Amino acid sequence: MKEEYISVYGARENNLKNIDVKIPRDKLVVLTGLSGSGKSSLAFETIYAEGQRRYMESLSSYARMFIGQMEKPDVDKIEGLSPAISIDQKTTSKNPRSTVGTVTEIYDYLRLLYARTGDPHCPKCGKPIYTQTIDQMTDRIMALPEGSKVQLMAPVVRGRKGEYTKLLETLRKKGYSRVRVDGDIYPLEEDIKLDRYKIHHIDVVIDRLVIREGLQSRINDSLEVVLALAAGIAIANVAEPENSAGEKKAAYDIMFSSNYACPDCGVSLPEVSPKLFSFNSPMGACPKCAGIGRIQQFEKNFFASRIGHRTFYDLGMAMLFEFTIAQRMEIIEKVSKKYDFDMHLEFKEYPPEIKDIIMCGDGEYAGLIASLEKRYQRKMDGHIEMYPLEYYMTESICSHCHGMRLNENALSFTVGGKNIAEFTEMSVDDALMFVENLKLSHEKTIIAESIVKELKGRLGFLKNVGLGYLTLSRSSGTLSGGESQRIRLATQIGAGLMGVLYILDEPSIGLHQRDNDKLLSALKGLRDLGNTLIVVEHDEDTMRQADYIVDIGPAAGVHGGELIAAGTPEEIMNCEESIKGPYLK
Repeated sequence: MKEEYISVYGARENNLKNIDVKIPRDKLVVLTGLSGSGKSSLAFETIYAEGQRRYMESLSSYARMFIGQMEKPDVDKIEGLSPAISIDQKTTSKNPRSTVGTVTEIYDYLRLLYARTGDPHCPKCGKPIYTQTIDQMTDRIMALPEGSKVQLMAPVVRGRKGEYTKLLETLRKKGYSRVRVDGDIYPLEEDIKLDRYKIHHIDVVIDRLVIREGLQSRINDSLEVVLALAAGIAIANVAEPENSAGEKKAAYDIMFSSNYACPDCGVSLPEVSPKLFSFNSPMGACPKCAGIGRIQQFEKNFFASRIGHRTFYDLGMAMLFEFTIAQRMEIIEKVSKKYDFDMHLEFKEYPPEIKDIIMCGDGEYAGLIASLEKRYQRKMDGHIEMYPLEYYMTESICSHCHGMRLNENALSFTVGGKNIAEFTEMSVDDALMFVENLKLSHEKTIIAESIVKELKGRLGFLKNVGLGYLTLSRSSGTLSGGESQRIRLATQIGAGLMGVLYILDEPSIGLHQRDNDKLLSALKGLRDLGNTLIVVEHDEDTMRQADYIVDIGPAAGVHGGELIAAGTPEEIMNCEESIKGPYLK
């Protein structure tokens, strides 16, 4: 038979005075009392700790070898416990790679969305890139008006300088008869002379045909040859017949690509997978900042402000790492004599031109910053470094990715006109509206259906706990305790678990009063799924809407740790011993 209560007997953890308490299951329960009265000792260090310990004991002895033993809290007995999850104020990672998007796992679904439905663009010129199968190319050509004259060409040179004598000779020997050079058709039997200093476009004519029924097989075969010769790119030069009014349309090119490659720039995109959109993967991370979005660097003005009180002699002897002591002394004397200044004068006393020479060098002498940069690179490569290099460095937005963390290949894919970094720069409210109004092709809509549903749900949960103002790119290390706790709460709501004991530590901290109702609604939703919530809280609204209140007190420290009152909010109001009762009343 299912227990109706979590029954705690003889709790003595920290300042708790051997208390017994019954907490109803599947309810929203608030533990309240003065700060230091023992609320957290009961919630976290007794109930949660025992729930975790029992879970660990349920694992195999082999698994427990790697986890370690957990101490039993100072309590006689606890009955009716469920698997427990703690949502406190110290749960969010301070790792610079951790963002709101990664913590909530929304970014994982975004990566999947962009990998499966993203529209590729050339990282260089920004033009859309299309990948097609040979059958799709054939269907496009066969859809041309009957009687159209088509030349299937392989673009072997795109916008490059040179004479290409050897290339033309090789094509001639392979049996090809025509090429189009810079827009003009030439027989390969001719001696084609090209200006080596001009940019050229060379297309090999593989087949010439007139559109009519039954050409699918021939077009298929010819396209295979074209794509093999031109690394997956094909051109169909089309001259349509005259229309009924006797008007003739100018010949035009249709470009085809069997891979993600720009036919104009020749830039090829790598294989598309969710890893391409991860700034924690070498495949997707910006090569300069390695996916952090910010870089540590030796900025001249900041560096000067750090060394103002030191002499050139001291600086040179300390920072010219790649030289021996004797060589450092020789360099210091040589530079100071060359520019006629005192090596024992403090750096801040030097004129600006001397400061620049000391820091940045003069061509012959490399400078202090160059020496420190070499040392810092060694540290990044894994060498142990005792010198405090970071003291002289300042953090700034990466100049390569402009803080977007990803490389240009990942940023060249868009969904709804936005790349993945632009999506994460939107607030949760705006992102949810964007996803709800997202228009995709019929085929992509089918592919993205479950992904979009998950995105809507998780973004909606964040909005419902009052975090609609956050951006998904926000570093988790910059979140307040209340924000990080509500993010975990939203994640747990999205998980949809039942029969779980959730213990929360003042989730209303940092939350504007207007959003308190959203938070309470989320907590009640979690309760209505069939979970028990124990909330350590002082907030009046939370206490009024709780199903049950446990008041610990009467004071803090050694004067607390007693069970003052337990019951519904109405029962607590009529309890004269409770401090919170008269307050609520």
